[in-house]
Formats: sequence, structure tokens, C-alpha cells
Amino acid sequence: MVKLDAIVLATDPLSGVRIAGLRVRERAVRVAKRVGAERVFVLDTEAARGELVAWRAGRDAPLLVIRADQLVHTPLVDALVAALPQNAVSTVPENPLVNDLTAGTYAGAFLVGGGAADDVVAALARGETDVAIVAKISDARRVPHGAIARAPIANAQQQRAAHRLLYRILVKPQDNAITRYLYRPVSMPLTRLLVWTPITPNQISYVVAALVAFGCWLTAHAEMELALLGTVVVLVASYIDCCDGEVARVKLLSSRFGAWIDTVVDELSSVGYMVALGWHCHLYYGRNYFGPIGFDPWLVASAISVVTYLWCIYCIYYNIIVAVGSANSQDYVGRFEVVPGKQPNSVRLAPAAARAIATKEPLPQPFELLATYLPYIVRRDFISWSMVVFAAVHITDVAFATLVLGGLISFVILTIDHLKLRSLRRSVERRGLLLEAPGQ
Repeated sequence: MVKLDAIVLATDPLSGVRIAGLRVRERAVRVAKRVGAERVFVLDTEAARGELVAWRAGRDAPLLVIRADQLVHTPLVDALVAALPQNAVSTVPENPLVNDLTAGTYAGAFLVGGGAADDVVAALARGETDVAIVAKISDARRVPHGAIARAPIANAQQQRAAHRLLYRILVKPQDNAITRYLYRPVSMPLTRLLVWTPITPNQISYVVAALVAFGCWLTAHAEMELALLGTVVVLVASYIDCCDGEVARVKLLSSRFGAWIDTVVDELSSVGYMVALGWHCHLYYGRNYFGPIGFDPWLVASAISVVTYLWCIYCIYYNIIVAVGSANSQDYVGRFEVVPGKQPNSVRLAPAAARAIATKEPLPQPFELLATYLPYIVRRDFISWSMVVFAAVHITDVAFATLVLGGLISFVILTIDHLKLRSLRRSVERRGLLLEAPGQ
């Protein structure tokens, strides 16, 4: 990540307006830090102008300037950083999501380096506006900003529109149909409440972990009613689990540590609930469920499932860490291909299939739909609901068998993917090529 200095222009009273629980000036600071600003100066009073030159003295890092009289988000400045080492000005794209400015005009952020940065600091210290300064930067590249980058907030109507614009980021590209239509309609309103509180995404993850632990404890009783109640608690936890990532994206609080907390809680929840349900079946159905076979099938199946689940978790996280460069299990990629890298004699791994089940030839429409949507049934969001249905009709034995079978099928599929990925990496090494780390 490029190291920057940043100045947030917050002299306008609008900089104190709260959008989704966060003052726009603070959001601008977080945007600057998100793209690499090591130091951020908030220019919020006329007296602060006198401190600018001393703050910048002796620094040669590129300078990012963001005006905080509007809602800003990272797509406003991402393209500016990508344009380095050239000076760059963020402009309105051809088809913006908000139409208060003309396409091609200054959008409220610019980035300069070298002597130009010192000139900008001096101009701001003299009281010049960012608009006047941008007009003087003749060699700047004009870069259209991305979607959900900025929005005016001068009145109540614009502020409501800014809220709606910002909340569009809550739908992730990885969301499947179940998440999008069954989970997000519930989690989004809850997120809209949570963003106005001091509750952090990590604290939400801790609440989810506590709820899952309580739900597993209830499930691990012999009584069918308690197993149902515990399963419902785990389902409720899965809805709240959606909120930690949503709050993090809205309030720019995403972190690698937070992503790992969320993902570890998810995986331990899956294993914990499976063990709890197996113990419930052990107590409710007994060891002679299949007749006098000499061992307790529920405990044996639980032990086998723990092993298969842990192996699946290893395969998933090897994949996303080593090949994808992520901490989110939703980013798992089944197949990769080798493509040229950015450096000479280097390559990188890129996803090779857009669908979860790839086929060499086009399939008839019904099978095409199955190839696209059948993998959803092994996802945690679908499993949580199906377990409630099974428990509600008192067939927890079927629920447990489904989890065991799903674990075994996942074990086979992920093992094959894992071996192919390792073989692909070894083939790159044998060819004497440098394999670039993901994200480079």
C-alpha cells in the first residue's frame, strides 16, 4: 500500500453531519487511512491553517486532499492512488449514481506529489479553496471516481439519499440467492440500527459466539423441544452474524483481525452445532438405534465428522490464504489457472471457473440451474434454516445424518480441489517461475 499524507477539509458545518452513525469528517479520515494515509490533518478551523506548513515540513510523501462537506467513500480516492506517481483529480463519471454535479467536473478529492504537494499545503494555509487549487494543477490526470463514492448532504432530502446510497454496499458480490433474499432483508434493518451505536463489528462477533455456544448447549439435551430451541438460537445467531461485516463496511471498520474473528466463529459454530446435535441424538435415540451393533453410532459419526470438518476448514483456509489472499471463506475458489504475473518470469493464480460446478459442455437449462444453485445447500446459511425445519418436525436424526453426509461430500470435493491446487503450485515451481503472492 502506498504511504500518504492526507488533509481533510472540514471547515464547512456540513462536515459534522452524521450519515449512518458517523460524522462525514470522520468518515473522510477513515477513507484516507483506508487507502494508505499514515498521517491525517483535519483542517476544521481558520486557526488550524497556521499549523499546516509545520505539519507537512520535511515530508515527501504524496498528499491526498478530501473535502468533507459531502458523504465520501473509498471509491472516491481509490483511483487516485492507482494513478500515482502522476498527480490526479477525482472527477464525476459519465453515469454517476447521484447527479448533482456535471460529468467530468471536480468531485471533491485530489492527490499530488513532490513540489506540488508543498504548493498545495501553502495554498491551503493562505486560505485558498480546494476548487481554486485544483484549477491550478495543470498536469493532473482527471480520474472518474467509482460507484458509491460521494453524495451531497446539504439538506434533509439529500442526507436521506446519501444513506440509501451508502447502504447499497451491504450487498456483497459473493452473496448467494439465500443470503440475498432470506438473510439480508432481516440483517440490513438491524445493521441500520447498530451503526448508530458504539457497538463494534468485533463485539457483534463475540455476541454471535456467545449465542451459538448457548444454542449448542440447548441442542445437546435429550429433549426434542430444547434441541429445537437451541437450533433456533443458532439460526438467530446466523442472522446477527451478517451484521458484523455490514457494520464494518458501512463505518469503514473492516480489519484483517475482524475478518479472522468472524470466520473462526463461523467455522467453530458449524463444528460445535454438529457435535451438539450428535450428542442430542445419542441421548434421545440411544446407541441401539440401528440395533445391537456394539458401538454408539452417534458418537462414532460425531468423531468422524469432526475430523472431516476440520480437514475441510484446513483446505478452505489454505485456499483463501495461499491462493486467493483473503480471510473470508466466501472467497473460496475451486479451480485456478496460471496467468502471467506483473513481473518478468512471474505468474499468478486466477480463478478458472465462474460457476461452482464447472462443465466442459453447455448443459440443458434445468441442469444448468442445478450446476449453479445446488452448491448453495452446503452453505451455512441454508443449513441453519434446514436444521430448524428438521428439528421442528422432530427428525433430528435426519438433520444429523444430513450434516454428516454433507461433511463427507465436502471432504471429498475439497480434498480434490486441495490436491489440484498443490499440484498446480508445484508445476509452477518445476518450471522455474516465480509465483506472485495473491493481491500483489
